[in-house]
Amino acid sequence: MNQEIQLIKRLKNPKLKNEAFKDLLDMYQERLYWHIRKIVITHDNANDVLQNTFIRIFNGINNFQEKSTLNTWMYRIAYNESIRFLEKNDKKKVVTIEQDDNLYLKNLTQDSFFNGDELQMKLNDIISKLSTKQQRVFQMKYFDDLSFNEISNILNISENTLKSAYYSAVKIIEEKILEEV
Repeated sequence: MNQEIQLIKRLKNPKLKNEAFKDLLDMYQERLYWHIRKIVITHDNANDVLQNTFIRIFNGINNFQEKSTLNTWMYRIAYNESIRFLEKNDKKKVVTIEQDDNLYLKNLTQDSFFNGDELQMKLNDIISKLSTKQQRVFQMKYFDDLSFNEISNILNISENTLKSAYYSAVKIIEEKILEEV
């Protein structure tokens, strides 16, 4: 935690901001990329959203009130940027839920950076059929290894609601995987 406090101080110091931001990128770029990637699916979209996320972080660091951890604050920005991106793209096209599920898997498998095996494909297929809330909560908890408290701060949803969504998603995933066996 002391390292995070020092980094925040450096980020808020105009003389040290650029150097500190490079350190921040080294520490968080990959984690935030994968968090975003799970939401927007493709590598190119994830890179665009990641760039916008870091621009917001750079421009907004002086407004960071330290009521949460830096990690949680940045994940919330990344999440909001991802949702903003999806909403912007949804306005451009309207697809049915079935088309959206198929589009999700098609985008994922056609992405040159995806090298998933059959089990990963099944898991991604099952996740794509969960409700949006269940998808987000499951991905943040399972893949990003965030605590329910952190997810609650990012999504602005109560921990009990998150736990319910997560355990419901886990149950659905387990049932669907067992059906395949």
